Amino acid sequence: MLCVRTGGGSRLRLSLPFSNGFEKMIHSLFLINCSGDIFLEKHWKSVVSQSVCDYFFEAQEKAADVENVPPVISTPHHYLISIYRDKLFFVSVIQTEVPPLFVIEFLHRVADTFQDYFGECSEAAIKDNVVIVYELLEEMLDNGFPLATESNILKELIKPPTILRSVVNSITGSSNVGDTLPTGQLSNIPWRRAGVKYTNNEAYFDVVEEIDAIIDKSGSTVFAEIQGVIDACIKLSGMPDLSLSFMNPRLLDDVSFHPCIRFKRWESERVLSFIPPDGNFRLISYRVSSQNLVAIPVYVKHSISFKENSSCGRFDITIGPKQNMGKTIEGITVTVHMPKVVLNMNLTPTQGSYTFDPVTKVLTWDVGKITPQKLPSLKGLVNLQSGAPKPEENPSLNIQFKIQQLAISGLKVNRLDMYGEKYKPFKGVKYVTKAGKFQVRT
Repeated sequence: MLCVRTGGGSRLRLSLPFSNGFEKMIHSLFLINCSGDIFLEKHWKSVVSQSVCDYFFEAQEKAADVENVPPVISTPHHYLISIYRDKLFFVSVIQTEVPPLFVIEFLHRVADTFQDYFGECSEAAIKDNVVIVYELLEEMLDNGFPLATESNILKELIKPPTILRSVVNSITGSSNVGDTLPTGQLSNIPWRRAGVKYTNNEAYFDVVEEIDAIIDKSGSTVFAEIQGVIDACIKLSGMPDLSLSFMNPRLLDDVSFHPCIRFKRWESERVLSFIPPDGNFRLISYRVSSQNLVAIPVYVKHSISFKENSSCGRFDITIGPKQNMGKTIEGITVTVHMPKVVLNMNLTPTQGSYTFDPVTKVLTWDVGKITPQKLPSLKGLVNLQSGAPKPEENPSLNIQFKIQQLAISGLKVNRLDMYGEKYKPFKGVKYVTKAGKFQVRT
């Protein structure tokens, strides 16, 4: 059983037949930036010419935006399977038929590993650490088949970059590859190294939820969905066996698990039972799609009007809390892509500050946090090109916000139990709700 991510972040769960075709699963990998430059390539079998990427570039030109490039492209002699992460395309070359989602998940693992090692998965970071990148790719894929993809195992094989280590390596000519085989490779629990010891034993969990929503002119919800993850930071000695239970686990749809989770226990009891990796990892990701379960935390009153044959218009928006469960909504930012006929805007905010770029026509209002006693508003005049026709439709408002110590779905951790070790660890759970693609139509 394998859980995989598609390019848009959603997950699919499927069973895969491990046929002999997997021996040559991935032949080559090309990293391509948004400008269409191939800045890194890695070949595991024979060298595949960069010209194979021409098929990818053709598909990219036909796509409306970068997220709409087909993840699987068939060519006369190869298949190109790609993902888009952090403004980079990871394009793999396949010569035999394999389940494409298997390859897509591996590419996400590669991007996650770069993020973990270098702090960011960017072209600059990859170029600055190109030696480590090749060492990682050599260990992560063996003869075209995924081998070591767990971060804590890779860090025993290949030491993460530091300034001191980089200087020593450049002087001595040594590499970051470790001298000994990772203890996790000898274990029946490959994601956890043996002999872990900590002075302070701690287990922290971050429940992070992003709400995607479209609100129509009348304030009704057209679409609402919550994408959630539980990230863990486990620093426990020995080989602890953990059980994490929830107050209301039935809320969760389309759950994707870390390989450490015992799936049968979840199916029967809705309890997460696992021996954790050491350090930071993503325990699960999930979705809450029932609209009646998705609480909309903010509302917007808006009045945006343009007069026919007039060089001005009115702009008036007020934002307030709707369902925030007593928590403060903070970090609010409203972004509006105004029509092209707008020359300038003369507005007055009751709270925060705004900027308008006359070139890109983007209005940004940095609100801050909402205090219910006095709701923040932004109102004033819009200057239009004289003689230009009235805009056909009003702009949409894109809203960002954050709510600390709240999971907007209502998900709550009940308890964390530990077996197999005698000490008592320190445990903590933190909740955060953020806006994903949150749009209000006017």
